[in-house]
Amino acid sequence: MKPYDSAAGLSLCRVAGWNQLARDWEIFLILSPNECRVATINDKVVGTVATIRYQNFFSWIGMVLVDPACRKQGIGTQLLKEALQTLHNQETIKLDATPAGREVYLKLNFVDEYRLSRMSTISAAGRLKSTARSLQKNDLPAVVKFDREIFGADRQPLLEWILEGAPQFAFLVEEKNEIQGYCLGRYGYNFTQIGPVIARNSGIAINLVSAALKNCIGCPVILDVLHFEPEWIEWLTSIGFAEQRPLLRMYRGSNKFPGLPEKQFSILGPEFG
Repeated sequence: MKPYDSAAGLSLCRVAGWNQLARDWEIFLILSPNECRVATINDKVVGTVATIRYQNFFSWIGMVLVDPACRKQGIGTQLLKEALQTLHNQETIKLDATPAGREVYLKLNFVDEYRLSRMSTISAAGRLKSTARSLQKNDLPAVVKFDREIFGADRQPLLEWILEGAPQFAFLVEEKNEIQGYCLGRYGYNFTQIGPVIARNSGIAINLVSAALKNCIGCPVILDVLHFEPEWIEWLTSIGFAEQRPLLRMYRGSNKFPGLPEKQFSILGPEFG
């Protein structure tokens, strides 16, 4: 995939009803300029796959898209095999799958890790109370260190990118000058997405997301949430969030760096992890 292919990738996103904007494709091509692929028929892009390496800890596969007119021809499977080939020297490869996609990934030796849900609502003022403060650029070094332990790898370039794109959704909770949690967010074609939400406990996660939601009142919002804390899911449901679709975190290989998923309340997105 080359920079000039991003327009075709964006067109496939629109056909599929996906949320990504042009800057999402741009960050893939900045971070993985030689490791994203397109499938073409008669020089027309009919499929895409993107990858990101998180150092030597693990890599990610996302943006597996095929033109509806060209499905059932093995294009998606071939794109996945191309992605796996580009990442052949990585011990662990991860992705987030829909239930239908899971069947394809199982055949490629991926296994289940845990479940997620995409939850959506129209943000309303309601009971949104928060003591979180705005996350500033100079907070990032400490945030990156905090995030690395919980995510399982360093993703500083992505955190910088998402903060730059939508600083009004970035919040931080501290206690005695130590970070207890943070959240970020980004704009999309269909929804504003809040994530990642990384916190020591569900109360802190609720505090952070309440602050972010105050800045998108009346707008459609999504979170891709983990299910380790019942209180977290109960709170989201109480303010109007409902499951839009289930997702499954899967991996291939050793998974030596799982991070601390119980402290990951919402992910950056299925395409990034």
